[in-house]
Amino acid sequence: MKFDEYRSMMERCSNCLGCKWVPFDKVQSRRFGENCPSSTYFNFNTYSARGKFQLGQVLLDGKSDLTPTATEAIFNCNSCGLCDVSCKICRYNLEPQSYLISMKEYAVENGKAYPVQNEIVNHYKKEKTMIRGEKKRDRLSWAEGLNLKDLMKEKGDIMFFAGCKISYGDANVHENARKCVEILQNAGLEIGILGSAEMCCGGRMRQMGFVKDFEEAALNNIRAIQMAGVKMIVTPCADCYSTFKRQYAELGLNVKVVNIVEFLDEFISNGNVKLTGNIPMKVTYHDPCNLGRLAEPYEPWEGSEKKILNQIHIWEPKRPRYNGIYGVYDAPRNILKQIPGIELIEMERIREYSWCCGSGGVCGEINPEFSSWTANERIAEAKATGADAIVTTCPWCKASLSEATDENGNKMKVYGIMELVSMVM
Repeated sequence: MKFDEYRSMMERCSNCLGCKWVPFDKVQSRRFGENCPSSTYFNFNTYSARGKFQLGQVLLDGKSDLTPTATEAIFNCNSCGLCDVSCKICRYNLEPQSYLISMKEYAVENGKAYPVQNEIVNHYKKEKTMIRGEKKRDRLSWAEGLNLKDLMKEKGDIMFFAGCKISYGDANVHENARKCVEILQNAGLEIGILGSAEMCCGGRMRQMGFVKDFEEAALNNIRAIQMAGVKMIVTPCADCYSTFKRQYAELGLNVKVVNIVEFLDEFISNGNVKLTGNIPMKVTYHDPCNLGRLAEPYEPWEGSEKKILNQIHIWEPKRPRYNGIYGVYDAPRNILKQIPGIELIEMERIREYSWCCGSGGVCGEINPEFSSWTANERIAEAKATGADAIVTTCPWCKASLSEATDENGNKMKVYGIMELVSMVM
């Protein structure tokens, strides 16, 4: 839907402000009860989903235009989706997440994107990655010597997609990606990559509101995937996982999408991967937005919006309700519990109500101070558990949290889950 098609949703918002808080029955403390990084950081209602529903009406009514203040509120959003799942605790007829993306798209189409956003998209068009400074020719250097099929030359059922943050990471990141592939190969799976055709999934362009550019990238990738005969995509990247599973499915991709932790959980449980070492450490787990609430399977739907007696709003036929509960939450926790010596301690905001790491919406490029503050809040919450380290399954989250500190300036050790598994294999 385009921005102006959300008019009825803008008007239906009842100002309950649930979009600013974790559902009240889940709140354990005032300190870690809020759910929207943007409205909490800027401390002004316009930065919340409720405020942006109001801003949308003002823009459509011509009472204001896209001023610098309005565009700041629109783009300083992590696109993390926490407002969306909190809203749906008591509302079934609002879609804050998709609305906020449409609002960003509206600003982009009206020439209000920040220069850094245009730089990122232009770099993508040239080098097929959104990580500025990186070159397409270096994308597959991590996979050298792994005996992976080139799916552009020979067809294969399973495609491994490392994602940009891993493909252009350091030697340690590359080694963990190689370990993922070796585990799959040792389980008897024939793995391939797209070779010279591989490029960024483009998901973060959509998070910024560059929806047309995202769709162009997605359709190019979908064509390559279909030409290769791929039936399953395996990725260690939460962003790529969500993009393939939800956004690409909406554009017509029909393949199974699996995150590496889902395979790892299965292999450890059935004994294909044996954990023999010991890590005596207390850890807490950070649920990435794109592996959790934003990674629910896409359900096709065609229908219309109606009212009973011109009052009670309904969808005909019944519309899918994405409320975050069907993301990947158990697999990473199962893995941690099976690592000898590890003690898992949960934070207050977990699973579909997990606080964002700060890198969502490309906010680290748009407003580094806001992004860092968001990550700092997560570190403060992690430290409050008494854990020694925080573990995550997303390379973007790991990078963001590794630079963060709590309110006293203290950092915390951050591990990718594959790092811990590698230590005890």
